Amino acid sequence: MYLFFYLIGAYLLGSVMSGYVVARTLGHIDLRKEGSGNVGARNAGRLLGKKAFVLTFLGDALKGFFVVFIPAVFFDINPAILLFGLAAAVIGHLKPITLRFKGGKGVSTFIGGIAAFDYKVLLVMIVLFLVLYLLLRSFTLAGLAAILLVPIIFYLLSYSWLHCFLMLSITLLVIFAHKENVCDRLKKGGGCG
Repeated sequence: MYLFFYLIGAYLLGSVMSGYVVARTLGHIDLRKEGSGNVGARNAGRLLGKKAFVLTFLGDALKGFFVVFIPAVFFDINPAILLFGLAAAVIGHLKPITLRFKGGKGVSTFIGGIAAFDYKVLLVMIVLFLVLYLLLRSFTLAGLAAILLVPIIFYLLSYSWLHCFLMLSITLLVIFAHKENVCDRLKKGGGCG
């Protein structure tokens, strides 16, 4: 029974959209109606500057962090359950009930959850991102590629097949949320139809 409440709580926390709150507070605008229409950190930053980007990123990252950190530290919950919780928080961010299921892309929440789950994974992910950015010269593609490699990092760090599968599922949620961005990038290079 506690699992049900944990997952519902994780989803609801994920549904708290930092970008929406930050944009309403700093600029009195609705991010869903401005710029890219996304309520994430990048759109907030483009429209309202670095402060909005940082506040939105941190707010969204803390959702993922707390969903994993608090149960792990205070309740000693099984790591697989923590990954289910992270998945629920990411889904809450992607499809928030608070904004009629129109949310962000999930990257910040994902990063926060990874930081709480295993900081070594996050460190490797950051190094991979930097290397990929130098090669691809695309913030979006380098970031998504680094995220997609996280299940492999899990495997190399000797996590179980269940943990690797759960992480793969979460990464695919984030990648799928970026489908349009990826297609736009690939179209510029002649891909994605």
